[in-house]
Amino acid sequence: MAFQEKKLINDPNDVVTEFIEGLVETYPGLQYLDGFPEVKVVLRADVSRTTYDKVAVISGGGSGHEPAHAGFVGEGMLTAAICGDVFASPPVDSILAGIRAVTGLMGCLLVVKNYTGDRLNFGLAAEQAKSEGYKVEMVIVGDDCALPPPRGIAGRRGLAGTILVHKVAGAAAASGLSLANVAAEAKHASEMVGTMGVALSVCTLPGQVTSDRLGPGKMELGLGIHGEPGAAVADLQPVDNVVSHVLKQILSPEINYVPITRGSRVVLMVNGLGATPGMELMIAAGKAVPRLQLEHGLAVDRVYTGSFMTSLDMTGFSISVMKADQRILQRLDAATKAPYWPVGVGGDRPPAKIPVPIPPSRITKSVESLSRPQQLTQQGRILEVAIEGAATAVINLRDSLNEWDGKVGDGDCGSTMFKGATAILEDMKKHYPLNDAAEIVNEIGSSIRRIMGGTSGIIYNVFCKAAYAQLKADGSSVITPVQWANALEAAIAAVSKYGGARAGYRTLLDALIPASLVLKERLVAGDDPADAFILSSEAALAGAESTKHMQAQAGRSTYVSGDILATVPDPGAMAAAAWYRAAALAVKDKYQAS
Repeated sequence: MAFQEKKLINDPNDVVTEFIEGLVETYPGLQYLDGFPEVKVVLRADVSRTTYDKVAVISGGGSGHEPAHAGFVGEGMLTAAICGDVFASPPVDSILAGIRAVTGLMGCLLVVKNYTGDRLNFGLAAEQAKSEGYKVEMVIVGDDCALPPPRGIAGRRGLAGTILVHKVAGAAAASGLSLANVAAEAKHASEMVGTMGVALSVCTLPGQVTSDRLGPGKMELGLGIHGEPGAAVADLQPVDNVVSHVLKQILSPEINYVPITRGSRVVLMVNGLGATPGMELMIAAGKAVPRLQLEHGLAVDRVYTGSFMTSLDMTGFSISVMKADQRILQRLDAATKAPYWPVGVGGDRPPAKIPVPIPPSRITKSVESLSRPQQLTQQGRILEVAIEGAATAVINLRDSLNEWDGKVGDGDCGSTMFKGATAILEDMKKHYPLNDAAEIVNEIGSSIRRIMGGTSGIIYNVFCKAAYAQLKADGSSVITPVQWANALEAAIAAVSKYGGARAGYRTLLDALIPASLVLKERLVAGDDPADAFILSSEAALAGAESTKHMQAQAGRSTYVSGDILATVPDPGAMAAAAWYRAAALAVKDKYQAS
């Protein structure tokens, strides 16, 4: 059923005027001709026809394609943009006003997308301007690769590849070339580029209802940019399949849309259609580059990803591929002040991936210190069973933790802790230096940082780093029970400092703080260290259970009602109590066995 889409507008008839007003208020290098409502022209604020000594490059068309075309006005790109109403070609008088405002003795080039209305109106304006003594040339861009020839007199539609032509023409004009040479470079660029689009939704014109033409689970292949139906409707596919299909269509040797063959150098543009998240555009770009390289045998010299020529609020993207030579690359890399042209794309492309750097402390350690020794010391054997016991307890508790967290958080506490515990067990088998207690704690922190996400991951990383720093300060590879107690105390203090939580906040500290206090107390009293750890682990369990009676003051649980909180303990506290208790029991068993 059709429905009216929500829009942040005033009068639908004023959207183009108000867009232009906002644009020039945002970018001081732009201004507009004071001729609303008929004349809607954006131009460079530093250009006057009486003094401008370079070729003016003018483009435009219907609005609704923002940032095209006005967002590409600026030194090194367009000199002026003529804005029609939404999806409507600008009138001749508006185009003439733009030509007269910026065209000096060097003349002007009109870059026009291949639509009948644009060709007629820009063509008539060009003829009128010539009759007034202006030097005018026009280049038509038809880069659409969705529909096979013949297309009659209509020809191929102008799509996002037009923006690349704008950049080539603008840079050529800025370099001081004559009108004939600027036009020649623009025409050459227009013949080198092909584009095809894919839409997941239909766009909505301001003040109108949304069409229900495209049903759930469907997409249109080969769309235009004015809300017209695509060349074909298909089931929604993974982006890998979509990108592969689009590239094969553009580069089809049978139809020969563009003169691109294996070994060619190319430029890639992935263009959003108005409502596509940047994440999805980058995914498409990341899939397109290796396909161009490996499947089609092309060298990809530049990649432009973003929204360049949209279709209001349409979801989807288009892909443009342009054959590149050194001159085209030079024009694309040339400086411009056009506000919507992407920076940081030009220049040689270094490798996309480099190895993860190794921390300096790991570089300086010998291979032997990061591998399991042939013979474990007594402390090494105790630490091994303690780590195994603690990690196994967390792994076994995964489902319970997720269930509790599903009621008071986002439901992934158990899965996150499971990842960390599994990584610790795997890494311990490979390289933990079990005879060096401080380094073991440091390595555990590294395993957690590598694999665990969310708040739990960073909290436990801070915990381990603070404990490691305290153990290193004590200056011995063999750690006494009192030194372990000091490390636990330091770790708790660091988590509290950086996380902001304290006792009673309903966090893992409500398990660890009671454990730390009891451990210190029993060691000072002279208890057997193994017994002291057992007693402190009981305090950890009791503290975790007591979180049922606490009002959360940290984390997502703060948004949950007290009635719900009273039904479950804090998952983080229960996880901490579980691994602490398991480690204590393992240490006790090891002592008794020895």
